[in-house]
Amino acid sequence: MQRRAMLFLLTLVAISVSAKPNDAYLKMFAMPPAEDPCYDYDKARLCIPDFVNAAYEAPVVASSTCGAQQPQRYCEYQDHQTRATTATTATGSAGSGSSSANELQCHSCEANNFPPRALTDLNNSNNVTCWRSAPIAPGGSGGGGDNVTLTLSLGKKYELTYVSLQFCPRAPRPDSLVIYKSSDFGQSWQPFQYYSSQCRRLFGRPSRTTVTKHNEQEPRCSDAHRHPGHDGNGGLASRIAFSTLDGRPSARDLDSSSVLQDWVTATDIRIVFHRLQQPDPQALLAIEAPADLRTGKYSVQLGGNTIETHSHLAAAAGLHYAVSDFTVGGRCKCNGHASKCSPDASGQLSCECRHNTAGRDCERCKPFHFDRPWGRATARDANECKMCNCNNHSRQCRFSMEIFRVSQGISGGMCLNCRHSTTGRNCDQCKEGFYRDPKKPLNHRKVCKACECHPIGSSGKVCNNTSGQCPCKDGVTGLTCNRCARGYQQSRSHIAPCIKQPPRMINMLDTQNTAPEPSESTGSVGVNRGASSSAAAQSQYYHTVGGRECEKCKISTKRLNLNKYCKRDYAIMAKVIGRDTSSEVANSERRRAMDPDVDYEMDQQPREQEYGSRSATGSSSVPDYPNDSETARYDLQIQAVFKRSKSSAYGMPNTMLKRGPMTWIIPIKNLECRCPKIKVNRSYLILGRDLEAPPGYLGIGPRSIVIEWKDDWYRRMKRFQRRARTCA
Repeated sequence: MQRRAMLFLLTLVAISVSAKPNDAYLKMFAMPPAEDPCYDYDKARLCIPDFVNAAYEAPVVASSTCGAQQPQRYCEYQDHQTRATTATTATGSAGSGSSSANELQCHSCEANNFPPRALTDLNNSNNVTCWRSAPIAPGGSGGGGDNVTLTLSLGKKYELTYVSLQFCPRAPRPDSLVIYKSSDFGQSWQPFQYYSSQCRRLFGRPSRTTVTKHNEQEPRCSDAHRHPGHDGNGGLASRIAFSTLDGRPSARDLDSSSVLQDWVTATDIRIVFHRLQQPDPQALLAIEAPADLRTGKYSVQLGGNTIETHSHLAAAAGLHYAVSDFTVGGRCKCNGHASKCSPDASGQLSCECRHNTAGRDCERCKPFHFDRPWGRATARDANECKMCNCNNHSRQCRFSMEIFRVSQGISGGMCLNCRHSTTGRNCDQCKEGFYRDPKKPLNHRKVCKACECHPIGSSGKVCNNTSGQCPCKDGVTGLTCNRCARGYQQSRSHIAPCIKQPPRMINMLDTQNTAPEPSESTGSVGVNRGASSSAAAQSQYYHTVGGRECEKCKISTKRLNLNKYCKRDYAIMAKVIGRDTSSEVANSERRRAMDPDVDYEMDQQPREQEYGSRSATGSSSVPDYPNDSETARYDLQIQAVFKRSKSSAYGMPNTMLKRGPMTWIIPIKNLECRCPKIKVNRSYLILGRDLEAPPGYLGIGPRSIVIEWKDDWYRRMKRFQRRARTCA
């Protein structure tokens, strides 16, 4: 039976050892992730460290310690039991007087009996540890011989709420003391609070002072510590507690008061004891001194507080200062940007900074987060430091208050040492000698390309940092100044690589067709600029600026009379509102590809702003139109129709002529020869024949008339309409 039980137990152990826990099952008991006190999801918020006793285990330096150099005698009040025994043994009036009087009981002290570290250790009421000073030296209130200091180093900046001193039981109480604070690790000291029964006499301050917003950073003097305590001694209070914000008007809104923030900030606290409660000098004379400090005991009666003291008698009686607990309540100063303080790599206590802040107190923004000024976190605004926007071209920046104000509080960061050939406040521009590549995003490391200005055609090596256009010499064009402009030809000079072409014949403007047609009447629209020169009239060909050989222009651009009006199928007034150049660009590229080795080639493509400003002759007399690559399309807005033909053939212009948009097709060679000269956003008077236009469009041919419109022509066109009824 026992064997079966043993086998059963062994089987259960083996199963439990071999079994593996289920991850899904364990996740059911997993703790939820801890909430970040400095962030509400992704939004920064105010966070502060826990409230602590900043003095706990902190080092304290005392200017005087009982028995530090040699054994010394100290005296303290008798406890209740000893006092009761003394009262019963007393006789007569002397006995009744001693029962109501305070008595001293003296002891001896040696080194390390009452060290300063007892001030900041764990305070246990059942096992009270005390620091005691050496008996006060002669000098009293007049010479300052009874001044004793305690200096507490917190090791870091704290925002203090209170400073508390717990005196040792039965020990004499100080009549006057001052609490000082330092915010620079002991380099300078500022009074925090005064305590005295004689505030005006010792410190020159009234015992009751009203604090306003104008003097919130001033210390006050108080005699509240003289109220009787609870130790039964009938003397001064057993504890002094100083509240740093008590009675300060801005205490409820500490985040918005920089004065109070500095007031409560401290790295060190110093207590200076100025004067003890002195016993009755006549009673001190009853002490037989000197005596054996190790075994002797002394008992002396104390009177009330006496300002005029006899310090040599007090020293002989062993009167001293004694404190059992030194407490400083506050929070580690992190300016609202951390919820915890911990030792850093060097062992110093520092804030665990959040909100992109840095420093032992989170008092600055961490590197590359200077797009807005540093600020203390508040309940309304966490003042999170923001990263500078340098488009991945720099990792250094600085804050500029001027730029921050100009941007109305949006951004104030200025990037430093921009890389990848960039410059500017946000490294968003290309530096001199480079230009922006429009095909790459702004944060690309190759967004700026070096200027490739031609060494001969350009007048400098610095191009426009946006468009990349190089500064070209006279007669040179192109993005990199690598070809001659229209009307210029290449030379062999490096100084003037392109020279102007000399015209072969007289300019076309003087050879336009102004001769009257047969049976032309005298009425006309326009101004007769005189007859053309005989040389131009007899010449069959001439050269334009572009170098194209153009025939005599047959499109009339100067004169109009009733005879011409009658012989045209339509007459309209239209405004040129745009030009479609998509087919022209493709044709120009094909022509340019035919001779790729020429550095300075003629720019045959007309400039966009002129839209066919060059005139030419050579428009075909046949109605067949060139293909799309050889024609230009203009968008017209017909504003008035003065004449339509009676033909009803489908697709002829007269069947579609009405107010509204219309497409006007002109051969490119006519535009290059400036026949006619067309400009965008100008209105023209257009007369033509139906057969000269492709189906569905408005065209141009040898019999077309194109004249730039003038407002005073409207009445003349109406007159032509009336007289056209007599046309044959």
